[in-house]
Amino acid sequence: MAGTTDGVVNGVVDGALADLVQSRLRDVPDYPVPGVVFKDITPLLADHEAFRAVVQGMAGVVSGPVDAIAGVEARGFILGAPIALHRDAGFVPVRKVGKLPGDTIGISYDLEYGTAEIEVQSDAFSPGARVVVVDDVLATGGTAAAACELIERTGAEVVAVVFLLELSFLGGRSKLAGRPVHTILTV
Repeated sequence: MAGTTDGVVNGVVDGALADLVQSRLRDVPDYPVPGVVFKDITPLLADHEAFRAVVQGMAGVVSGPVDAIAGVEARGFILGAPIALHRDAGFVPVRKVGKLPGDTIGISYDLEYGTAEIEVQSDAFSPGARVVVVDDVLATGGTAAAACELIERTGAEVVAVVFLLELSFLGGRSKLAGRPVHTILTV
């Protein structure tokens, strides 16, 4: 994709930022199971200038006020926390079951190579809070859809779902129908 990082077309940030992300990804074949090509973002995170550009780009795709950024375990924590600071919003971790103290609410869902369960603390969001869900990769959409449903159960509003990378051939965007979805790079 050529151009600048100023525009968003069909929920995808255009231009130089996408090129930067592409140049900092590493493919890891057969991880975590045979047949899956894992998109490793570690080289991007290790490059402070690229990491800063990604945080600024992801923070900038959502207009209007944001009360909280919900980062999905685990790479959504890495991206979501600095985005929350950039947006003057709180950060809420969406974790695997059994990892949060206190009262929690959870949801089970299917992913591309099995099933999983995530949860949030039951008092993590105020009713009507404007929440942005952040994760690194949109694959089949199961994790993101589950996170959105969980947040909406608390009475909060998911105003956007933001990803670093979308694997479009897996069709995950369809599971997020009705919600604004933004990605930096689509492959």
